[in-house]
Amino acid sequence: MLTRLAVGLLWLLRFLPLALLAPVGESVGWGTFYMWRERRQICLINLARCFPHLSERERRALAKRHFGVLGRSVVERGLLWWSRGERVARVVRLIGMEHLVAAGRPVILLAPHFVGLDAGATRLSMEGAAVSVYSRQKNPYIDRLLVRYRSRFKPVTLLSRQDGLRAVIREMRTGLPFYYLPDQDYGRRDSVFVPFFGVPAATITGVSRIARLAGAKVVPAVTRMRPGGQGYEVRLYPAWDDFPTDDPAADARRVNAFIEDRVREMPEQYNWVHKRFKTRPAGEPSFY
Repeated sequence: MLTRLAVGLLWLLRFLPLALLAPVGESVGWGTFYMWRERRQICLINLARCFPHLSERERRALAKRHFGVLGRSVVERGLLWWSRGERVARVVRLIGMEHLVAAGRPVILLAPHFVGLDAGATRLSMEGAAVSVYSRQKNPYIDRLLVRYRSRFKPVTLLSRQDGLRAVIREMRTGLPFYYLPDQDYGRRDSVFVPFFGVPAATITGVSRIARLAGAKVVPAVTRMRPGGQGYEVRLYPAWDDFPTDDPAADARRVNAFIEDRVREMPEQYNWVHKRFKTRPAGEPSFY
């Protein structure tokens, strides 16, 4: 019942102008910062590992800003799910579409876990069909909503991680771009330890493996949440040259290095509440 009430509230809030909706979302996020102790601690640990040069006070302020934009991303999801396409296109600007066109097919859209991720996916789905991988939600009602509204403009084939690479490559060979989110800790399987902000991080080699098997180009797709009331910007970057190589670890490091550069541009917007360093090299104690 509470879940349905929350979804109903999102439906109502989307009628607000974005200039009012943004501070509502930030307030929700700031409240969550104080109430959700577990995720606050994960966020602070991640920031301490990645930004050791910052003081504890500075990292706490950055963590609070992160929860603010995280709250915005949740509250503004109602706009993405139910507003007319014209409004979505105004709120989420698309820049660099020429890079996707120039890359041809097949193509991997490399989409790091910034808070605007769903806004970027929704905007790109207005341009054409795609395939992506998602994690099934424990709540069946939320799972159905996510599947339904991520395909509201053009068909998006959503595969579970259990479907494996063959299913992804099969869809890519039909011409569908693959919207890929490879920058979380998925354990040791198919991963290598390469630096992320100087910290060894279990990083899956999926980007280079899929690029090789499908003969695909990699076009990074990064979504930035703009300051209050200005919406989002999803930017496509030029396709990577000389990728993949014969060294999966070097390829994974290139992925991480690209993400690091984008994080430095908007540090509060990266997904710091995820246990990015959960899997540790043998003999190293847990950070969390």
